[in-house]
Amino acid sequence: MKKQSENRGENFIPLCLLCAHQPQPCDGVALQMTFLFFFSRPSRVRASKIAIAHFHEHAIGGSRNRPEVIQNPDSWIVKVICTLCVRKHSLDSCSDYFSKTLTSSIAFEVVRGLNNPELALKFFQFSRLNLNLCHSPRTYSILLRSLCEMGLHESAKSVYDCMNVDGHSPDASVLGFLVSSAANAGKFKIARTWIDGVEFSLIVYNKLLNQLVRGNQVDEAVSFFREKMGLHRGCDTCSFNILIRGLCRIEKVDKAFELFNEMRSFGCSPDVITHNTLINGFCRVNEVDRGHDLLQELLSKNELSPDVVTYTSIISGYCKLGEMEKASVLFNKMIVAGIKANAFTFNALINGFGKAGDMVSAEHMYDKMLLHGCPPDIITFTSLIDGHCRTGQVDRSLKLWHELNAKNLSPNEYTFAILINALCKENRLHEARGFLRDLRWRQIVPQPFMYNPVIDGFCKAGNVDEANVILAEMEEKRCKPDKITFTILIIGHCMKGRMSEAIGIFHRMLETGCAPDSITMASLLPFLLKAGMPNEAYRIMRIASEDFNLCLKSLKRNVPLRTNTDIPVAV
Repeated sequence: MKKQSENRGENFIPLCLLCAHQPQPCDGVALQMTFLFFFSRPSRVRASKIAIAHFHEHAIGGSRNRPEVIQNPDSWIVKVICTLCVRKHSLDSCSDYFSKTLTSSIAFEVVRGLNNPELALKFFQFSRLNLNLCHSPRTYSILLRSLCEMGLHESAKSVYDCMNVDGHSPDASVLGFLVSSAANAGKFKIARTWIDGVEFSLIVYNKLLNQLVRGNQVDEAVSFFREKMGLHRGCDTCSFNILIRGLCRIEKVDKAFELFNEMRSFGCSPDVITHNTLINGFCRVNEVDRGHDLLQELLSKNELSPDVVTYTSIISGYCKLGEMEKASVLFNKMIVAGIKANAFTFNALINGFGKAGDMVSAEHMYDKMLLHGCPPDIITFTSLIDGHCRTGQVDRSLKLWHELNAKNLSPNEYTFAILINALCKENRLHEARGFLRDLRWRQIVPQPFMYNPVIDGFCKAGNVDEANVILAEMEEKRCKPDKITFTILIIGHCMKGRMSEAIGIFHRMLETGCAPDSITMASLLPFLLKAGMPNEAYRIMRIASEDFNLCLKSLKRNVPLRTNTDIPVAV
């Protein structure tokens, strides 16, 4: 018994030493001493329970409560490694021990327990390169997922390459997740490398197609479809719809139509979404008759029923072209077919009639809208207001303004801009000024085109001081003046003979990063010459020609070139 006790004492640390105060593990020597608590007798895990609690106490702070004792024989080393990684200790000093103790199952628990992809990656790299540990597919899978979830797709790609070197392959669900994640993040090159040589479900392929289209890489999406999906007939109607939508968005409707005609050769049938997407694409490039022909073809086959989106796309296309008779006929056919028009349909027709100056028909369509139980929205009222302003009926537009406010509809920036511009054209500047004041209490991001007509009106009326006040209000609302704003103010100050202020506005224009154009220069330079300021005219012309590459040949004949600051030289 005594001999046995002596043998145990050779590599057993007395419990009193374990419980004694030890330096913090941030000290290198103290860290190794702490490991002695664990490593002196690894076969007697039960005796190390107190040591584990002791180590954790020093790792996270001595004054805290001791954690629950770990029961799993391997869990203590998982806990130690996780703590070392979190505390950013180097694992190199423990390489000898880890090389004998660390297994792939323990490594998996460490990666899972860290709950931090970057720390997990560092541990993975250390254990693989320094300890030659061959990680299990489970470790690779959880690490790949966590890296992608954090957006670290380049790191995931390097881990994936290591996985291949180690002779492992992720299962279909993991690889599908990786491809979708990379595609969602716009990392299409990485997604393509994961796809090569692997068969995926259609859901994964279509996700990648959709992300390519959303990332404005439509040609790449079509190439991928031809190369990977179409080659093996691994596609469906959804695949074609994604590509047709993308091609129509970039106005390549002929290529979209080619794909549409190829669908049946791939065993796919176009659905209503396919037809609606292509019809809308035709209408966007003003080929409305082609869209109408496709509708007629759809009706003649009796395979699918067009819906309100189908008809509204063509009606809206005709309205934009000003072909209101065709739009009206198609609208009536839609109603006869039992398809209920929606707000988009009525708004397109009301706006079309307004643009054409036919406010009787626009008001009649508005009445039909109410009769069909379709509530008007701010687009409806803005279209009516615009139509009446175009026909000079500003007072009727103001009545509609009060009506929309009574209905608790919020006007948008275009509603304001249309009324402000119309009032300024009728020289009703103070009423237009009132609308600008109203803007201060609205949740609208103001735009320069809302202020410019009023500033122009006051400048033409000779009241440049009020124009300057409006400019200050404009900037107070964080609305950045544009080229038109500055040009209006420059002309206004020149007309009042306030040349120094006009020059100041020009330089302020440059300071805000707004480049002058030929209209700005053609307005300012003649005033400077008439005011007897050729030096300033020359300096400003040189700024415009050298810094902004403006071609001012017609003005150079009138502006003297300077070879000496005192003596002008005529050309």
